[in-house]
Amino acid sequence: MLRVGLTGGVACGKSIVGSMFVELGAHLLQADVVAHELMQPGKPVYNDVVRHFGPEIVNPDGSINRPRLAELAFGNGRVEELNRLVHPAVIARQEEWLAEMAREDPAGVAIVEAALILEAGVGRRFDKMVVVTCRPEQKIERFAARQRMDPEAARSEVQRRQAAQWPDLEKIASADYVIDNSGALDATRAQVEKVYAELRSLAESGAR
Repeated sequence: MLRVGLTGGVACGKSIVGSMFVELGAHLLQADVVAHELMQPGKPVYNDVVRHFGPEIVNPDGSINRPRLAELAFGNGRVEELNRLVHPAVIARQEEWLAEMAREDPAGVAIVEAALILEAGVGRRFDKMVVVTCRPEQKIERFAARQRMDPEAARSEVQRRQAAQWPDLEKIASADYVIDNSGALDATRAQVEKVYAELRSLAESGAR
């Protein structure tokens, strides 16, 4: 089985690209979904995060207020603190999933989508790295649309989050494949199809 990391900057379209890979036959795990599950009440990560960041991040129903947590982490230079609490458990879950996929589909392509693969120093865990990019202004536009924010607020939030990530050029330098998601979805899909054909060939041949 080929282990593939899928990453990119804020609002570059990682999830869209990931869904395209799934349509072609790849297996996909989204690190953000895993982190969300691990921060549910009763989970060890939940207790650690609430203890560290305080009760103000807890909703009335006991769940973590993720926007409030993000504001505290990204807005106050504490993102590394959050990462230290969450990343080990997320990485452990990723490894469990990758082992499960290897048993189920030995010649398949298993993709982990995560924003901070390279920043967390876990790129070496993957056989191939795919980086998704788009133009800087598009990130702001897409983030604003996704979060239903006005453009200036979105610009400020994107800049805050980008400060915790490698610049696109550094990510590209570490990539085996780069998918430019600046244009129409058909153009992105064509790139994904080309990359997947190569990944599938490598998986089936056992090459790395």
